[in-house]
Amino acid sequence: MRPVFRDASPRGGDYEEYRESFPDLVGRIGSYCSYCERRIATNLAVEHIQPKSLPAYAHLAGRWDNFLLGCVNCNSTKKDKDVVLANVLLPDRDNTAAAFDYTEDGRISVRIGLPAATREMAAATLALVGLDRRASAVMDNNGRLVALDRVAQRMEVWLTAQSSRDDLLANPTEAFRRQVARTARECGFFSIWMAVFADDIAVRRLLIAEFRGTAADCFDAATSLPISPRPPNGLANGGKV
Repeated sequence: MRPVFRDASPRGGDYEEYRESFPDLVGRIGSYCSYCERRIATNLAVEHIQPKSLPAYAHLAGRWDNFLLGCVNCNSTKKDKDVVLANVLLPDRDNTAAAFDYTEDGRISVRIGLPAATREMAAATLALVGLDRRASAVMDNNGRLVALDRVAQRMEVWLTAQSSRDDLLANPTEAFRRQVARTARECGFFSIWMAVFADDIAVRRLLIAEFRGTAADCFDAATSLPISPRPPNGLANGGKV
């Protein structure tokens, strides 16, 4: 899950209508679901971390720090669940890049080696938006993967990233590395590209720079590996990982 930096609100106070924050959010963190990382050209929406429909959080309906971006799938799974910030890992306040592993089979798993309490938070985060679900992948008549859900889409992008890696091995130039990063930006799924290019620090640096709003301070400048805990950014209940 890509850690993001939303920065301070572009307005002096809360938004009277929360939907008005959409262009500001896209401008800051890109057209990606903040949870599943898909690039969403349409039907991406302002997502309230703590749901505005619950009376306890009604006062946060227009609060910039309570906004992320969500796809239909993640939003419909999360719905109006009570989100206790201390009990989950969130991409705007924790280094979620240090909490999850992405694999070729499209699965997202909690990283081995985390403290037990942090593992519980990470598992709760995946369940919150349904990222712990199994795939519904099928093949077409030509034996090609048809991406029907988020898991299958991750598998599809993994193959694209692998092909890009193979092409880069055949043409290891800085220009081609930049092209790989641009391709990744258009495909989405930041964490998949970071996993496939785990051994290429130069590409990983370009990915961090190319994906708008990625929290660069969550990655070591020399190695591009995640830094944990996340450096403080002033948000409540942040830096748990």
